[in-house]
Amino acid sequence: MFKKKSTGVSQAKLATLIAHDVQIAGNLEFSDGLRMDGHVKGNVTGRAGEQTLLVVSDQGSITGNVNAYDIVINGTITGDVTVEHFVELQSNAHVNGNIYYQQLRMDVGASVEGKLTKRDNTLAPQADTPRLSSELTSDYSHSET
Repeated sequence: MFKKKSTGVSQAKLATLIAHDVQIAGNLEFSDGLRMDGHVKGNVTGRAGEQTLLVVSDQGSITGNVNAYDIVINGTITGDVTVEHFVELQSNAHVNGNIYYQQLRMDVGASVEGKLTKRDNTLAPQADTPRLSSELTSDYSHSET
């Protein structure tokens, strides 16, 4: 009779793996799912219009802006993160940049050096300058050990 509202990461297939010993210099666009155990210096973007999933493991790192439908972070990102649906910051996550999200989960031990900004879900994603109808922003610098 009643349907529980679905939250969290959608079931996307992790079709691509960037191994821990791989380093990429340049922008990267992916579809479906991408597990990042390696290192990227450049922007990482899920293909527009697709429900992409990016998983950054505790070994992975990205230096550049990130944009995807769902993102799970347990590694390091230096740059802004724009999420169309859901972002999960696991206990080893370190983000040095702003996070623009619709839904957020943050575990104890995760740290963010930047602003957390809830996006209006009626607007199209814009990685460079997200437009907000309701500005639920907070300066957030949090680290627990």
